[in-house]
Amino acid sequence: MNPSPPDPAAQPDPAGTAPHPADPVVAELSHISGIDVAHGARLADLTTLRIGGRPRALLECATADAVVAAVRALDAADVPVLVLGGGSNLVVAGGDLDLVAVAVRNREVDYLTGSGDDQLVVRAGAGLTWDDLVADTVGRGYGGLECLSGIPGSVGATPVQNVGAYGVEVAQILHRVRWFDRATGVDEWVTPDALGLEYRTSVLKNTDRAVVLEVEFRLDPAGRSEPIRYAELASRLGVAPGDRTDPAVVRRTVLDLRRGKGMVLDDDDSDTWSAGSFFTNPVIPRDELPTVRSRVAARLGTAQSEQMPAFSAPGGVKLSAGWLIERAGFSKGHPSSSSPARLSTKHTLALTNRGQATADDVIALAREVRDGVREAFGVELHPEPVWVGCHI
Repeated sequence: MNPSPPDPAAQPDPAGTAPHPADPVVAELSHISGIDVAHGARLADLTTLRIGGRPRALLECATADAVVAAVRALDAADVPVLVLGGGSNLVVAGGDLDLVAVAVRNREVDYLTGSGDDQLVVRAGAGLTWDDLVADTVGRGYGGLECLSGIPGSVGATPVQNVGAYGVEVAQILHRVRWFDRATGVDEWVTPDALGLEYRTSVLKNTDRAVVLEVEFRLDPAGRSEPIRYAELASRLGVAPGDRTDPAVVRRTVLDLRRGKGMVLDDDDSDTWSAGSFFTNPVIPRDELPTVRSRVAARLGTAQSEQMPAFSAPGGVKLSAGWLIERAGFSKGHPSSSSPARLSTKHTLALTNRGQATADDVIALAREVRDGVREAFGVELHPEPVWVGCHI
């Protein structure tokens, strides 16, 4: 019998140098149930912004146990890891990347009843597409997730980002999170207070602390939506702010609103080839608000200063990033139709790839917008995406 050929991933290169630390680990992981190894994959094909180079390997993990096994082994070998969900909130450098991408692909869904008639929890695998979960809950007549319809990405990313839209954020509906703590090696369920959830962030964002494996959300089994708090949505629905209504109607309305802003993924619409809202709405100290209004008045007039959106928020006053970007002189589609990266033609808060953009193109545009708003109004915009191998 002829012996099996050696695994090239675990061999030294022809020059006789030692193998990369990732190679023998990846070779070993390829034998574990639930892990498929792909070499030569491009992250540009796995991110909604459609940019990103080639990791040393891509590990597709079909179960939570497979995710844990992959991350644990790579961490033990000190191999840099990118945990990849839906790829909707990443800006990734091009070229060859010195990391292994672990794609979380567990997608199971279970509905769990509590001790009372009004208690219902949905448990979903972190690798499930987020909007698939929203559609399933609404389709079953349950309320809770409908205002978050159409948001790209995976279930596992939602507590990391404390995802929110149209007056609802994950912190309001989150029940529990199962995570693998990479420091302690413990796989456990934790309650929301362990996540340090704040506006568009948590203790997990921009850290390697833990990997989300499963998430549970509270639902309304009586078929009532979350209270409608967002004025534009309430107006479209014809309800008063704070009212509840049919989740299915809310979902359809939210999807219509998002499509109008290029915020629902569409392979045929390059306005959706983005990382969603690129900048978070800035929160400034309350005592700085008069200064900002003064700068708006000096540039645009008193009427615009008085109309500038400003809302009470933890830590101060929340301003509208989109409003500031437009008033700083950045129009939809900026800078031009021939630019590889430009603002969406539907919504200035989205930086889009027109098909040939690189990370450098996106970064240059992001810096231009950030610096322009700072110069015009003295307000610092902070990017929402996670940076991999690059930075603003």
